[in-house]
Amino acid sequence: LKYGGGGDWYSDPTALPNLAKFCNEQLGTNIDPNVPYIEVGSSEIFQFPYVHITGHGNILFSPADVKNLRTYLLSGGFLHVDDNYGLDPFIRREMKKVFPEYDFVELPKIHPIYNQKYRFPEGLPKIHEHDNLPPQGFGIFRDGRLVVFYGYESNISDGWTDAGVHGVPEPLRQQALQMGANILIYALTSSRLLN
Repeated sequence: LKYGGGGDWYSDPTALPNLAKFCNEQLGTNIDPNVPYIEVGSSEIFQFPYVHITGHGNILFSPADVKNLRTYLLSGGFLHVDDNYGLDPFIRREMKKVFPEYDFVELPKIHPIYNQKYRFPEGLPKIHEHDNLPPQGFGIFRDGRLVVFYGYESNISDGWTDAGVHGVPEPLRQQALQMGANILIYALTSSRLLN
C-alpha cells in the first residue's frame, strides 16, 4: 500500500514479488509476481484480498483513506502490516482512526496464522534485530474475524527481499518466506469467512 505522511512505503521492492514466487513454487498458487502499488484511498484496493503495508516512518491516512480502508476490511479484505522499524507509533495511531472501537491484541502462539502449511510454535520468527525485543504478532478482530495482522519486532519482509539485500542468512530467509506464505494462506482462506 502506498500512503501519505512521508514514510517509505516503497521500501524493499523485491519482497512481495519474491513471496509470490515462493508461494507459487511451494504451494501451487498462481499469484502474479508483478505486484502493483496501490493507494490506500483508491478503489483498486477492492481488487485484492490481501494488501501489505510497511516502512520505517510516518504514515498518515486522510479521512478518505480511513473510510476506504475501513470499508475494504469490513468487506472481507485483509491488511498485513510489517514494521520495518519505526512504524509502530504511526500505524497504531492511524489504525485507531480506521477502527476507533478496536485495539490491537497480541495473538496467541496457537493461533491458526502460525499453523498453516508451515508450523511456527513460537509465533513470528525474528528476522531483523531492531531493538532486540521479542517478535510479536498483533491483530485487529471484527466480529471474530482477523482483519489486520501486524508483525512487530520481526520484520519478516526483510527476509523476502533478494538474498544479500539485508544480509539475512538463508535459513532465516526461508523462515520469513514460510511465515509470509502462512499469512497469505490465512488471508485468502480463514480470514475471509464473513459472519
